[in-house]
Amino acid sequence: MPRSRPDLHHVRAAIARGDTTAPREIEESITIAQAEACRHVFLKPTFEEARRAASDPGSGQRPLAGLAVSVKDLFDVRGEATAAGSVALAGSPPAAQDAPAVARLRAAGAAILGRTNMTEFAYSGVGANPHFDTPWNPADRATRRIPGGSSSGAAVSVATGAAFVGLGSDTRGSIRTPAALCGVVGFKNTARLVPTDGCVPLSTTLDTVCAMTRSVPDAILVHELLSGTTIPRADVPMSGYRLAVARNVMLDALEAPVARAFERAIKALRDAGAAVEEVDLPAIDDIGPMQAIGGFGAAESYAWHRQLLARAGDRYDPRVRKRVEGGAAMKAYEYLELFGARAAAMAKLQASLRGFDAVLSPTVPLVAPPFAQVAPGAERDDEFFRVNALLLRNTSIVNMVDGCAISIPCHAPDELPVGLMIWQGALHDAAVLNVAAQAEATLQKTRA
Repeated sequence: MPRSRPDLHHVRAAIARGDTTAPREIEESITIAQAEACRHVFLKPTFEEARRAASDPGSGQRPLAGLAVSVKDLFDVRGEATAAGSVALAGSPPAAQDAPAVARLRAAGAAILGRTNMTEFAYSGVGANPHFDTPWNPADRATRRIPGGSSSGAAVSVATGAAFVGLGSDTRGSIRTPAALCGVVGFKNTARLVPTDGCVPLSTTLDTVCAMTRSVPDAILVHELLSGTTIPRADVPMSGYRLAVARNVMLDALEAPVARAFERAIKALRDAGAAVEEVDLPAIDDIGPMQAIGGFGAAESYAWHRQLLARAGDRYDPRVRKRVEGGAAMKAYEYLELFGARAAAMAKLQASLRGFDAVLSPTVPLVAPPFAQVAPGAERDDEFFRVNALLLRNTSIVNMVDGCAISIPCHAPDELPVGLMIWQGALHDAAVLNVAAQAEATLQKTRA
C-alpha cells in the first residue's frame, strides 16, 4: 500500500494552521496521480485546472479548501465528453454544464484532478475495463488484484492518496464494493437525496450518487455537500447503540480473512459497550427472487442502451453487452411487479429493524481476487460472473430496499482490506453515519 496520507479534515486543519497550503497539497496529489500506483486510474487528467482551483484565494475558505477530488467518468463535467468508461460513446459532444454533484463539489472548493476509470457503463462490481485497462488494487499490487467496481478508479485515487474525495455512483454496490476491497470509506446515501442528473444511468430506480473518502468524518462532510443537508452529530458512545447482525444470506460463504476480520470487529464493538444481536431479516430472503429475473437494472439499462446497441453494440465489453441485452427478455408485468415486491420488502425490513439503530454485515464476502482470475476472455466468463455476483450480493440488498449504508475498513494492518458495512433503511443516513463515526474510532484503537 502506498504511503498513508492524512484525511481531508486533518489536511484542512494543517492549512488553517499554516503548516501547508492547498497548492502544495495539489502538487503532492499530482505526483501520486502520475505514479505507477495510479496507472490506468485517470482517463482524463485535469492537473492544470486543479492547480488553478488550489491557487484560488477563495478556495481556502470553502469546505474542500482547494484539495483534490476525482470524478468518475460517469458524470458530466462542462467542456468534456462523458464516455462512461466505454468507446461506444466516442464522438459524443462535450457536456454543456457540470452534473449537479460535480457543480456542488466545485462550489465547495474542490480541485478536480481528473476523470477516473470505471467498469464500462458501471455494469459490474469487479472493476475490469478491457478498453482502458484496469487499475490495480493498491493493497497488493504485486499480485495485481482487482480494485472492485464499478467506481474502480475513484477507489484507487482515494486509497493511494491522490484524491481526498472520489465521486462515484452506487447502483448495486459500486461505491461500497471497491471501498471495501481497497481499504477506504464508501458511503451510499439514500438514493433520492442527491440528484442523478448529468450522470449516465444504469438503473433509474436504484442509481445513487455518492463518494469515497479516507475517513467517516470526511464522508459526512462530503455527503452534506452533495445532498445539501446537515447531519446532526450525535454525541453517543458505542454503549448507546443497539445494532443487528443480519445472519441470513449476508454471512453465507465468507472467505476466512473476511470472517476473521468481521468477527474481530463485532467483538470490538461489543467490548466498547454496543448491544449487538444476531437476527434474521426476512426481507432479505425476498430480494433473491426479485433479482433472479434481472431486477430493475436489467430492464432500465436495456431501455437506455437499446438504440446505442443497434449502432455500436460491437464496441461494448462483451460481458457488459450480455448483461444489458438480458433486459430485453423482461416482460412488462414482471417489471411493474418489481415495484410492489420492493415496497413489501421495505415494509418488512422496517418492521424487523424497529428498535435497532443500524445493521452490521460484511461489505463483501471475499477479499479482492487476482485480476488473472477474472480477466477478459470467454474462458473466464463463468468465474467472472460468479465473483461479480458475490461482490455485489450483500451491497445490492441495501439498494433493493432503498437503504443507506457505509463501508469502513475493519482489517488488521498486515491483512488484505475487508469492509464492515453499517446500514439501515431509507432516510436513516444520519443514524448510519453517527454509528459509523463511533465504530471507526473504536476499530482504529484495536487496529493500532
